[in-house]
Amino acid sequence: MKARPKIGTTGELKFTVAQEHVIDFATGGMPAVLSTPRLIALVERTARESLYPFLNENERTVGSEIEIRHLAPTPLGLTVTITTRVIGAEARAVDFQFEVRDEHEVVARGLHKRGVITVEGFARRVARKAASGS
Repeated sequence: MKARPKIGTTGELKFTVAQEHVIDFATGGMPAVLSTPRLIALVERTARESLYPFLNENERTVGSEIEIRHLAPTPLGLTVTITTRVIGAEARAVDFQFEVRDEHEVVARGLHKRGVITVEGFARRVARKAASGS
């Protein structure tokens, strides 16, 4: 890493809930709402992108842990804001707290951990695993 992120470093992502973000079982009267798996992916993206300024060219971050409380539904068409905040950074691990809001309320909160890896080392590890067969 070029530098360790400071406690309080934030990331933010705003998006409008579209069809690609909603549950796949919105049938039989069940409303189309933001799905938890899609929300998790967007939380990870927000945290990952907030770390770009701290990484060397050959480094990336990978998610290693997430704890989420999805508190309220968000229907199609509403704007959602994800805010991540660094709450700890030790060695090659960065801890985040996050909050997700729609236009009306907090819809999710939680904790997320990312690990800093080198592309080369990660690729070697994946190649070894792939070579060992299924």
